[in-house]
Amino acid sequence: MYRKTYVEVNLDNIEYNTKQLLNTYNKYEYYFGVVKGFAYGHGFNIINTLINNGINYLAVSNLQEALEIRKINKEVPVLCLEPIDYEHLELCSINNITITVSSTRYAKLLETWPLKLKIHIKIDSGMNRLGFDNSKDLESALKLLKTNNNLTLEGIYTHMGTLGISDPYWDRQLEEFKRITQSTDLNEFKIIHIDRSATMMCHEKIDFCNGVRMGLALYGYNQFKKQPKSLKNKFKQIRKYFKIKKYNISKTNTEINLKLKPAMSLITEVIEIKTVKKGEFIGYFGHVNNEPEIKVATASIGYADGIDLRATGAPVFINGKRFKIIGTINMGMISIQVDNSIKPGDKVEIFGNNIKINETSSHVNTTIYETMTTISPLLPRVYINNNISGNEEE
Repeated sequence: MYRKTYVEVNLDNIEYNTKQLLNTYNKYEYYFGVVKGFAYGHGFNIINTLINNGINYLAVSNLQEALEIRKINKEVPVLCLEPIDYEHLELCSINNITITVSSTRYAKLLETWPLKLKIHIKIDSGMNRLGFDNSKDLESALKLLKTNNNLTLEGIYTHMGTLGISDPYWDRQLEEFKRITQSTDLNEFKIIHIDRSATMMCHEKIDFCNGVRMGLALYGYNQFKKQPKSLKNKFKQIRKYFKIKKYNISKTNTEINLKLKPAMSLITEVIEIKTVKKGEFIGYFGHVNNEPEIKVATASIGYADGIDLRATGAPVFINGKRFKIIGTINMGMISIQVDNSIKPGDKVEIFGNNIKINETSSHVNTTIYETMTTISPLLPRVYINNNISGNEEE
């Protein structure tokens, strides 16, 4: 590690979250750990922690991610959620990587595939991205695939575009999945998976599903924390009630007192301190200091590392105090208005135990997902396990 800017990942918290989820939602047989986007920015070295605590399948976006996982774990099943170019399918057969088939065109390509290959069928139940959207095409594709003994039709799945708490779309997508598969014997598939973390938590288990894909919750985020009593929240509940009645929305639970522990912190350090007088500017574009005199700390992190350009004014944490980013976000540096207690070499928490990632994300008007996954994969991931730290240069 050539500078003290890194992502700290607490593997104890990943272990805790995994156990909490599997113990609470224990009616499934297959628990997919979704580790796309470089494991939501945490780095792929979390995967053995997931597996050792009950995750028995992994899901990624693409072949590149799957092959990176194979460098760490040779055995765990890995599903690619996006179709893979035909020219690269041999790598899937060799490395035991499960592929997604989402169209009749793709099924035809596999009709004479000469190597062993596991397949999950993707149903488009309403998101209009990938998948079979009618029973005729699905039946045609399955007929083609079944003629090749090298292919194992292991699973079938779809993806829910909304939570279905105060909208009718989760219910509609479930009905659409049933309609598209009405002429298909779902018992032919070893694994059926529809829900993700959030919909798993707020809906009753779908009776014919034996698999679930878990993403954000594994990393420590419960999207259904109990809301405080307020007039604003009372009006929200009233609106929700009328929507449920209007659209005949199925029963959901949004007050889930499941305690999860965020596992990621983004850390850097102060590399220099300047005294800036009134009228002088800081960094690019002439951000002028209008105060009589201020202390400005420069920290070794910037937009090339994943700091949003809108992060000016966002809080950071140094030596037990909150300070604000000022001026323009640079490619490799940021400026922070500090006091006389701060010195070069001091640790700066961009987000973590003291600055919650929700606050960082809200400041730049984005989501936790984006904040985590836009952190540069070039930053080292430092893994903490039972108070023993380990550096992993990614």
